[in-house]
Amino acid sequence: MTDLLFATTNPGKQREIRGLLSGLPLRLLFLNDLPAVPEVEETGATFEENARLKARGYAALLPGGYVAAEDSGIVVPALGGEPGVYSARFGGRPDDLSRNELLLERMASLDGEARAAYYEAIVVLMEPGGAERLFRGRVHGFIAKVPEGERGFGYDPLFYHPSLGKTFGRASQEEKDRLSHRGEAIRALRSYLESVLKERAPDEAREENG
Repeated sequence: MTDLLFATTNPGKQREIRGLLSGLPLRLLFLNDLPAVPEVEETGATFEENARLKARGYAALLPGGYVAAEDSGIVVPALGGEPGVYSARFGGRPDDLSRNELLLERMASLDGEARAAYYEAIVVLMEPGGAERLFRGRVHGFIAKVPEGERGFGYDPLFYHPSLGKTFGRASQEEKDRLSHRGEAIRALRSYLESVLKERAPDEAREENG
């Protein structure tokens, strides 16, 4: 069976990725499944640069398999694009709760359209032959005045989705997967993998049969 290494240790992302890629004819692995993996530094200025750095940096860990990496975060235009690529380490705060508190503090004087925000996700896939594919997802909404809900992770309790009528922190996993930035990017990845694996299947069968 074909292997796909998705280069993340984040349990929230792993849960979503497993659900979105379930049923594919491949073995899904995460960095936690490999011994003593060196960390790839995320020094890029954009989500795309960081996703590419990770995908290329971890590609050697799975020769002959697929390696995917994702970088994502929340962007508030009124804050000059913050937290952006620093979403997971915003202000040097150690956890989701304190980073949410900091974002609310920074936006305390903002109202209405000034509270607009979007989540963005970029997935880069390295194929066994060295080809590189990129998949994007983005979802627009607003930053709520107070946290709402305990589902999801990251800034989900603050991210209000207008058509959903609630924050991602109150959304079911199915609702979030259908609307979220990561859901959009990984569905595109899934569609691509389905087509590639379907094309490979006859060739592999011929090889097995001599």
